[in-house]
Amino acid sequence: MPRSVNHVASRARRKKVLKAARGYFGARSKVFTVAKNAVDKAMGYMYRDRKFKKRAYRRLWIARINAAVRMHGMNYSTFISKLNKSNIDLNRKVLADLALNEPQTFASIVNSVK
Repeated sequence: MPRSVNHVASRARRKKVLKAARGYFGARSKVFTVAKNAVDKAMGYMYRDRKFKKRAYRRLWIARINAAVRMHGMNYSTFISKLNKSNIDLNRKVLADLALNEPQTFASIVNSVK
């Protein structure tokens, strides 16, 4: 009895990896074994950086809020503390957007917590 080999599935697996490696330099986009390593590495970076993007945006929002609050004579930590004590439930993303695009509204929030 002849040996049964599923060429369709193995070819599809290789094509999937090589398609993901399109645009890579040299053998990384041509040779399956090299491309597989490059794609695996890239997938690891993708997973890590999806988490890192959240941290980077939060850091940006905090910097923007801090800069806007300092113009009103307060620093970031005291502003957030007073915001929590006065039960104003605005997250950092909204506060940063207000500080950037609606300075009058942000100033009224700062004055309400002072």
